Amino acid sequence: MEAVVRNKKQHRFNFRGSLCMPYALFMLLFVVFPLLLIVYYAFTDAKGNFSFANWGTVFTNATNWKVIGQTVIIASITTLVCILIAYPVAYLLSNKKYNKNKVLVYIFLLPMWINFVIRTVGLKALINGLSKAILGVDLTATYPYLSIVIGMVYDYLPFAILPLYNQMLKMDKNQIEAAADLGANPFRVFYKVIIPMTIPGIVSACMMTFMPTMSSYVIANKMSENNVRIIGNLIEQQFGSNTSAISNHIGSTLSLVMLIIIGLTLLAEKAFSNKEETKKGGIW
Repeated sequence: MEAVVRNKKQHRFNFRGSLCMPYALFMLLFVVFPLLLIVYYAFTDAKGNFSFANWGTVFTNATNWKVIGQTVIIASITTLVCILIAYPVAYLLSNKKYNKNKVLVYIFLLPMWINFVIRTVGLKALINGLSKAILGVDLTATYPYLSIVIGMVYDYLPFAILPLYNQMLKMDKNQIEAAADLGANPFRVFYKVIIPMTIPGIVSACMMTFMPTMSSYVIANKMSENNVRIIGNLIEQQFGSNTSAISNHIGSTLSLVMLIIIGLTLLAEKAFSNKEETKKGGIW
């Protein structure tokens, strides 16, 4: 009898586990398989033979180095500006004294519900109209790098506000009050108490801003009148307009380069987070 019951348990249909099957199938078809295909193209030549020639072609091209460098610079500046703007905004939104019914939160996050291309085109028309009225020039054509940063910040600012806001909701208000009661001035309270408690939110906001900025070539095209290229443009050019025999191989190599940069960023973020978790001591 026990053997029969055990046998039934072994053959019982796992309903909860079956719910994961569509998701697993989706991941295999649209994430794992394309990634393996990119790896295959990156390490083969036009005839399908294993080769490192694609990597040599990518890294011996001075234009590629320039584009990769300015991509990292634009992404870093965008991330920094987003954090500087998002931090005080998130602090105000998390303070019940200023935001009692959370309506302001939805106002700041509302742009995330609109297609980023539509937002970018609208922003381009707005800043060009203002710059032409004030300066007599189109900002996107005259200052393309500045325009790209403005466009990136506008599109990805909500991605920086949200993790900071969530983290600030978890802050221990008692520590802030205790620091003030013990004689710490507002700057010292902010530097010694508030910032350490919000470091996970800062790191998360940096990741959520830096990573998509690396590949947002549509924003770069629209906001610079196609005068500035980032690594996403190079990849799109190889897979789109370029029809040479090795275009897919070069594009795959560039895609892996971008993934490596993002991966290194994630590793640095993880190492920093682990370091913060292992720190011990008081709030002072």
